[in-house]
Amino acid sequence: MSYHENKMGETKKVGELREDLDNVNVKVRVIETREERTVQTRRGEWTISEAMVGDETGRVKLTLWGRHAGTLKEGEAIEVKGAWTTSYRGDVQLNVGQRGEIERIPDEEVPSTEEIPEDIPKSSGSGYGYRRSSGYRRSGSNRYRGRRY
Repeated sequence: MSYHENKMGETKKVGELREDLDNVNVKVRVIETREERTVQTRRGEWTISEAMVGDETGRVKLTLWGRHAGTLKEGEAIEVKGAWTTSYRGDVQLNVGQRGEIERIPDEEVPSTEEIPEDIPKSSGSGYGYRRSSGYRRSGSNRYRGRRY
């Protein structure tokens, strides 16, 4: 499969998310947002923000890296494309970075905040946030390899 074909990713429900997935698409409602902050990584400083998002199968923490940080508003219906998953303290987390996309979608495509269950996908591994896969994402970059979140 070529890079361009793979960019489309696989559409999943929140309840289907597991750690170490790559190039994932989800349609979700933004439940809660947090302020932007700067974090230091091995690759330098990054601006991030976090949001809790969900669909009819559960909710998951979404970390927005770089240009996506601070772009979401509570209550919005969005489609996240090209995301990847990690795990932290036993919970699966979703991440979207420079090569991912966030699009606003029609409100009726995702349930209202009140209809989103409290369930959070659980990881099956150690739960300390390491990517156990090879870490090579899209175009051969290894910038996420072994990084803690």
